[in-house]
Amino acid sequence: MPASFGLGFRVKSGYAIAVALGGPSTSPAPLVRSVVALSDPNVHETRQPYHDGFGTAQENRATIARLISIVERCASKSVDALLADERLGGRACHAAGLVVGSVIDPAAVGNPHIRAHASEGRLFRTTLEEALRAKGVACVVVVEKKLAVEAAKTLRRSAADIKGTVVEFGRALGGPWRAEEKTAATAAWMALVPD
Repeated sequence: MPASFGLGFRVKSGYAIAVALGGPSTSPAPLVRSVVALSDPNVHETRQPYHDGFGTAQENRATIARLISIVERCASKSVDALLADERLGGRACHAAGLVVGSVIDPAAVGNPHIRAHASEGRLFRTTLEEALRAKGVACVVVVEKKLAVEAAKTLRRSAADIKGTVVEFGRALGGPWRAEEKTAATAAWMALVPD
């Protein structure tokens, strides 16, 4: 069986921080740190397609549909490029973990501006997930507030051990190595654990 890797993402509005780790999960090795575009830098509105200016929700369904279509194309293209990255050395992706701020249903949010943010959170999460699944990559979504507990349970390691190992990944991959990269690396490590 060819070597595999796990992917982890910290999904943000319009982009995601991605980290790839080679397996096995008992001794993961850092491979790649990357920014994955989920929006078009030439179409500024794709970063917040449910907004119509500062603090205002977009109401035009045709505009939203057009922007979502661009987001879907960007995500698919970015996932293709990431999976083809030569630093991965032809390995197959075992699975991916997507870390998000929330999985709240936008329909449950009364305030139109906050609902726009919730809609964008869902859009970027589901679009990335769909792009990965189209390439045969199984995905798990974890809310960031629950990541530490889920990681300790999945990896069967202490929080301190996980944190120390993730810091070492950053030394190997180089900067920047902020909270988003550490979060993505933790999710990638969890993705390496056999089903």
